Amino acid sequence: MRVVLQRVAEAAVEIDGAVVGAIGPGLVVLAGFTDGDGSDTVSWMADKIANLRIFADAEGRMNRSVLDIGGDVLVVSQFTLYGDARKGRRPSFVKAARPEAAVPLYEAFVEALDRAVPRPVQTGRFCAAMKVTLVNDGPVTLMMER
Repeated sequence: MRVVLQRVAEAAVEIDGAVVGAIGPGLVVLAGFTDGDGSDTVSWMADKIANLRIFADAEGRMNRSVLDIGGDVLVVSQFTLYGDARKGRRPSFVKAARPEAAVPLYEAFVEALDRAVPRPVQTGRFCAAMKVTLVNDGPVTLMMER
């Protein structure tokens, strides 16, 4: 599992001109899955994200988590995180999990995060063409893998 995690002031995801998920201060999580990912991977990543201290405390140091600030979370599926562009001109996505494996992992990940954070997790829609807008706060962007 790979994620790109962005600390944001606000974010939204739109499908066919309609906003399907929107958040205020919190985290945007772009999530990709590969073969071999399972419930242990999903649980570990959800816990890590919920407790990762990347928000400023009173002294301006990254010392608070999304839990500590009561922030929002927006999760967007992103199979292209497993794109390999080392050869040729078109990326290969053979390491990305096929939808029949990725959809249950995505849903389990969203459920695990929803249990871990105090506010309902917002999402995009798996396999949909989405437009994601965000205001990166910091900017703070991390890549994580398990």
